[in-house]
Amino acid sequence: MDELLNKLAHWKPIRALVVGDFMLDQLVYGDAERLTNDAPVPVLTARRTVETPGGAANVCMDLVAMHAEVRCFGVMGDDREADLLSKALADSAIDTAGLVRDPSRPTTVKRNLIGLAQHRHPQKMFRVDFESRKPLADEIVDRIVEAFTRALPDADVVAIEDYNKGVCCPNLCRRVIEAAREAGKPILIDPASIDDYTKYAGCTAITPNRTEAERATGLTTLTEGNTDERASHNAALAKRLASQLDCEAVVLTLDRDGALLLERGAEPCAVPTIARQVYDVTGAGDMVLAALMAARANGIDWADSVRFANAAAGLEVEVFGVQPIPFERIYHSVLVQAKDLIGKRRTLDEARVEIEAARREGKKIVFTNGCFDIIHAGHISLLRKAREHGDLLVVGLNSDESVRRLKGPERPVHDEDDRVTVLSELESVAVVVVFEEDTPLKLIETLRPDVLVKGADYTKDQVVGGDIVESYGGEIALVELLAGRSTTGAIERIRSV
Repeated sequence: MDELLNKLAHWKPIRALVVGDFMLDQLVYGDAERLTNDAPVPVLTARRTVETPGGAANVCMDLVAMHAEVRCFGVMGDDREADLLSKALADSAIDTAGLVRDPSRPTTVKRNLIGLAQHRHPQKMFRVDFESRKPLADEIVDRIVEAFTRALPDADVVAIEDYNKGVCCPNLCRRVIEAAREAGKPILIDPASIDDYTKYAGCTAITPNRTEAERATGLTTLTEGNTDERASHNAALAKRLASQLDCEAVVLTLDRDGALLLERGAEPCAVPTIARQVYDVTGAGDMVLAALMAARANGIDWADSVRFANAAAGLEVEVFGVQPIPFERIYHSVLVQAKDLIGKRRTLDEARVEIEAARREGKKIVFTNGCFDIIHAGHISLLRKAREHGDLLVVGLNSDESVRRLKGPERPVHDEDDRVTVLSELESVAVVVVFEEDTPLKLIETLRPDVLVKGADYTKDQVVGGDIVESYGGEIALVELLAGRSTTGAIERIRSV
């Protein structure tokens, strides 16, 4: 895991091309609290409709969340839904020049009816699909391939996302794969659930789930069996696919069991994932493809790329619907798993990752610092008021040596481990970072908090790092302190007893 963490710490933006079935997801939310009078059928009273990119478009959105520059290639209808999909992609800075409008077919739309009953979480009730699965006309294929070929020299990685809607016909797949191979670009495939994978031959890697792989290989579905028997069955699936497609790697996704990786010339390798509270599996396959693309384009080996993809897919299934997961959240998830992070103490690098993840989710970061030697009501009041200024409070804590330099050889009363333990139990505190310097300037420069909090016994010009925070639009907040409370005073009273 150390090598993976090192690669993630030096993550770079990539340029990706996505070919496939581009769709518009419509989510119709409403209340489902009664049945019709004439049949036992739930009635959805629609309240709002949300329209988001789906299918291959969702892969593009996932890639953008991982800092990729993305170009897409496929087909839409010449309709209102195409306008909505194009705008949504363009709003996320995704290049849609490779999406060809075909008036002979509709834009693929998946309309999901989602009910909220008795104020519980939303539940998908039904889905209506608007689509055409007829193969593309040769003229449309030519236009897509021409646009794809022009964009290929600047790409780092290519993907085909196939939902079997007619776009990824054998002619298109073969020409795209051949062009990518000639250009030396890796091409990853998320295959459709079909009987024959011949059209994917020559790809770099393929990422079916177990059911899809069984259908494509014709190997009998294993409904029972112990752990060893299941592992042997999964290995046979991967080997059959690798032989059929002559690919560099097969990544067989196995739901809660993680994935099985088979690299050319190597034995199958199980890559486990951590247990998750599964809410909605929608979009997990798209996320695996996007994460593998981004990881491989960042020079990460196959095993660690699968670990990264497992972490990304695990986060995806914890949320309802299709939601792109920011790179920083995935990085943080890998970090927590690798370092077995417990409690709230973080190194500066660990804190940076966690804070960037929170910031990408729109959270406001607050920072304060101090020795916090003997925790008293004044400290509690300061931390509580600091937390009120944002969503996540980071506390910079002076190390033992730093406290001695500032307070004298008899301080601190409690060592830094004890002080971290006490601070970590406070609800208002999210992260604790110990620093060795006399001031938290390095922490502030690295973490770039939105709000820097100190007690009102300071003036703004006295707050260390205040000029830095204000330089990027942050603010300094001076909060009133409780009178008569201080660690020094507490120590003096104890000594006088």
